[in-house]
Amino acid sequence: MSLALSAASLTRGHMRSLIASLAIAVTLGACGPRQVEVTTGPAPAAADVSIRFTNNLTQAVNLYVASGGTDVFLKQVAASAVEIVPVRGLNAGTTVTLKARTVDGTRTYTRDNIYLAANYEWRVP
Repeated sequence: MSLALSAASLTRGHMRSLIASLAIAVTLGACGPRQVEVTTGPAPAAADVSIRFTNNLTQAVNLYVASGGTDVFLKQVAASAVEIVPVRGLNAGTTVTLKARTVDGTRTYTRDNIYLAANYEWRVP
């Protein structure tokens, strides 16, 4: 009986060694060097049109362009500042409405039926 028990122990010992060896082999294989390809995405398209916006007010304004009934926020322009604001996603010659709304929401300035072009100039007020 003791002979059969020691054979079973020996088999378990071999199985443990085999499992441990396989685990080490798999772990070392997974940690090896890998081929990686790194690329960058496409460069953002440059804006075809822009607005040279002059804010002569004593507070900042939020500048919007409206096309097809949708207002799109462009930028917040500080008080007494001049900014060149790119208009992305619209082509030169597109007819839009420009809106400048004071940050406190009390005043809104609009300019309707504007044909967008490079450096379209708008002063508020």
